[in-house]
Parts: sequence; C-alpha cells; structure tokens
Amino acid sequence: MKPPYEITSRILSLYGEITEALGICKSLLLIKPKAKLQRENRIKTIHSSLTIEGNTLDMEHVSALIEDTRIGGPSKDVLEVQNAIKAYDRLSDYNPQKIKDFLKAHSVLMNGLVDNPGAFRKSQVGIVKGRRVSHIAPGFDMVPSLMNNLFDYLKEDTDPEIIKSCVFHYEIEFIHPFEDGNGRMGRYWQTRLLMNVHPVFEFVPIEKVIKDNQEEYYKALEASDTSGSSTRLIEFMLDVINTSLRETIAEPTPSISDYSKRTEFALSQLHDWFDRKDYLNICKGISTATASRDLKQLLQDGKLESSGSGRMTKYRKKRREG
Repeated sequence: MKPPYEITSRILSLYGEITEALGICKSLLLIKPKAKLQRENRIKTIHSSLTIEGNTLDMEHVSALIEDTRIGGPSKDVLEVQNAIKAYDRLSDYNPQKIKDFLKAHSVLMNGLVDNPGAFRKSQVGIVKGRRVSHIAPGFDMVPSLMNNLFDYLKEDTDPEIIKSCVFHYEIEFIHPFEDGNGRMGRYWQTRLLMNVHPVFEFVPIEKVIKDNQEEYYKALEASDTSGSSTRLIEFMLDVINTSLRETIAEPTPSISDYSKRTEFALSQLHDWFDRKDYLNICKGISTATASRDLKQLLQDGKLESSGSGRMTKYRKKRREG
C-alpha cells in the first residue's frame, strides 16, 4: 500500500530547483578534491545528526575521532560518534531497497547502545515531548508488515526517487521500527536513497540544515502526523535538500588559482546581473584585484556584458543573439 501524500505545487517547484542544483554539482565535483569534500561534510553530517539526538560532542571531537584520536567526553556520546563513523563509511555497501541491509546499518549505528541492535522492537513505544505524548507508534506486531510495505513502495512506485526518499524518512519516524535510533536511521537511510539519484549526496550534509532548523523539522513531523499524510515533511525535506546542495556548491573552492575552472564555476551560478562583490562571494579566497582581472578578461573574451562604470559596474552572461 502506497503511503499517503500529495504532490503539491511547492513539491514540484522544489524538485525542479534540486534538479538544477544537481546540474551545477557536476562541475563542482570537477573542481573540489573528493577526499577533502567528503571528510569536511562527513564531520558536519555526523555531528549534526547526533546533536539532534542530544549528543554533546562538538565538531572538533568528531574530527578527532575520525582520525582515531582519543578524546575526553561521555562514553555514550563517544560510542555514538564512533558507530556513526563506521556506518557512514559503509553507506555505499548497503542496498537501499533491502530490509536486511537496513537492519545491518542499524546494528552498526546502534551497536552497544541498545540491547538488540539490528532488530525490530518488541514493545509499544511513543514519543514524549515535555509533559505530553506527541506520537504513539503502531503496535510492535505491525512493524514487520509495515516495513515490508514501505520497502515494496521504494521498489515499485514510479514517483521520483528524491520524493520517495522524503516519504521513507517520514514513515520511519511514524512506524518507529526500533526501540531507539529511529531518527538517525531515517536521516541516514534517506542519504543512502539519495546516493542512487546522484553520488554527490554522499558528501552533502543534509543533517546540518535539519539541525539548523530543528524546531521547524519537528513541526513538519507533527503536521504530517496530524494530517495523516507525509506531504508537509516532504516539503520541508525537499527545501532542506535544496539548501544543503546550494550551500555545498557555494563553499570556497581550493582551485582558486585555475582561472578557467574558477570562472566556469562562477558563471554556472550567476544567472542575472551581478557585481564584483557577488563574484567574490562565489570565488571565496581570491583578492579583489584577481576578481577585477577575471571580470575584465571575461568581458574581453565576450563571455560577459557590462552596465555602468567603476564600482557601480554590473555584469551578466552575454546573451546569444537571435
């Protein structure tokens, strides 16, 4: 049975923006060293996902643990990070459409933190916020069939994979298949599903944008619970994915000495009139003199047109005639 949701105009609009951003990411992967991008954003991902769950370690701690350096801190928090490092290192090993791989991932992520990692819960659970119960999960005896239906949906439904990843994220929160670790597994497996759409998603810290908008995240989950449809959470998550992609694109590129790659990257993102400051915001790390030389050369090469003069000069990509 297909999970209930609607494809709204906002969902279609955000899906279009994500598709556009993925096109830009093709040039991004040519410019940025893969290993550096992966490491920096992996740290953000692990730190953010665990912070949402109450982990107290900071990004420096996570970075140290990735380097296998001993740190001080609560033993549970350290173990959570160590487990997450192992799980994210194995992302590409799992088939996102297989329940057995989903359970294997949970066993890695929650090893030593719960009694039966990698196994569905055997008791009734609910989510308590403050003094009220915000969500009561389906009975534990329903979990296997609900999860089978959910994975059948992943395999058989023809909706775009990006949208289905958001549906899956919500349904894991709703079904709550495990005693603990449901939130981090929902976010983790969505990343694995998105990697089948484009490999760049392995390096995009979606969890960081969720953390930065945590209150809205919970509101979207509650709104979906109230409506009996994941539509609101889909809209929220598509916005998060789009923001995460564009923040990744906008990070400073190490290849600032390469004029051709630098200008190609900048022009892939500057779609309307812009000034030197806008160019510098894209090509972080270069001097204003270098930016001025770049813009002058682009004008001479016929790739830009300009309006105004001096500090008031505006530029845009030269439009084809006819």
